Amino acid sequence: NHLDMQPLAPISNAKEMDEHIENVVLKLQRSKLYPGLFYRAFGDSVITGEHLLLSIAQFQLTLVSANSKYDSVMAGKAVFTDQQANGYELFRENCSSCHKEPLFSTYEFRNNGLTVDTTLNDYGKWMITHRSADSLLFKIPTLRNVEFTYPYMHDGRFKKLKDVLDHYTDGIQHSPTLAPELEKPIVLSANEKIDLIAFLLTLTDKSFIFNPNLSYPREIFQPPPKGN
Repeated sequence: NHLDMQPLAPISNAKEMDEHIENVVLKLQRSKLYPGLFYRAFGDSVITGEHLLLSIAQFQLTLVSANSKYDSVMAGKAVFTDQQANGYELFRENCSSCHKEPLFSTYEFRNNGLTVDTTLNDYGKWMITHRSADSLLFKIPTLRNVEFTYPYMHDGRFKKLKDVLDHYTDGIQHSPTLAPELEKPIVLSANEKIDLIAFLLTLTDKSFIFNPNLSYPREIFQPPPKGN
């Protein structure tokens, strides 16, 4: 329930880093690089778990994407093309109940009609709660920068946005927990799918995606040789 505490989950989870915060702190303290960086940030080269978590949270707070064409249109600084505008209307009609503006997600859990991956056997939220009502429920992702977040779905089964739209029009698997929004078929022509994708591409924020301040910090980890 607090951003500073959020990193503890991936650090300790057996399917992610499978570590202990105390050991992470110890490794950072033993490095040649990090005590100096912590001194610059906190005035103390002794690394603590509190300062480690605060540092990660402060970096996460810089990860704001709000400069896509969609944002410019909403701010009255740009206009959609006819194709994008049509795609926007199709989106509002067929997709917005789960991918709600402006974050393009409600961050709730839904069964979006996927067949079970027989390799992963992933039943979504049920694997945590073991409640039948949670079977095949997965967290709704944001669609911001969706152009760059492939492969799609929780298991990466779709490589293209067209594949995703084809699923929603022709591939829905009905089951007791299927999202109510998907009980009625979604009907889109081939041209409408193209228009919808054209709108989804307006959610790309290239100033965010390609921001050098958010990329691998080579100047820290790979400094140029002395004399250059």
